Amino acid sequence: MTTILIVVHTIVCLFLICIVLLQHGKGADVGASFGGSSQSLFGTEGPLPLLNKITTLAAIVFMGTSITLAYLSANKSTGSVMSDLKVQEQQIPAQQAPVTIPAPIEKTPEQAAPKGK
Repeated sequence: MTTILIVVHTIVCLFLICIVLLQHGKGADVGASFGGSSQSLFGTEGPLPLLNKITTLAAIVFMGTSITLAYLSANKSTGSVMSDLKVQEQQIPAQQAPVTIPAPIEKTPEQAAPKGK
């Protein structure tokens, strides 16, 4: 389910980027008024109503998949990484001798003094 949503989300994301890049800006009509471009293929208003509807639909699907993926990832119950590790019990042998740490060696004043320059 999550994999299908991710694939749909990615496709809609790329489609939304392309459809937004196809639309012309608000200042594009000023340049067309001097050149007299003809947009008879899409009618007098041009492709704007159709592209606006497609963009709106793609944005709604994109937001829906975004919210669904966020909800699924937040409610995904996964265990801890540490739960996969085996608990190693420390067994103390009964006959083990205690470990003794030797005391630090104290230096005499002759050994502690730095040798002259």
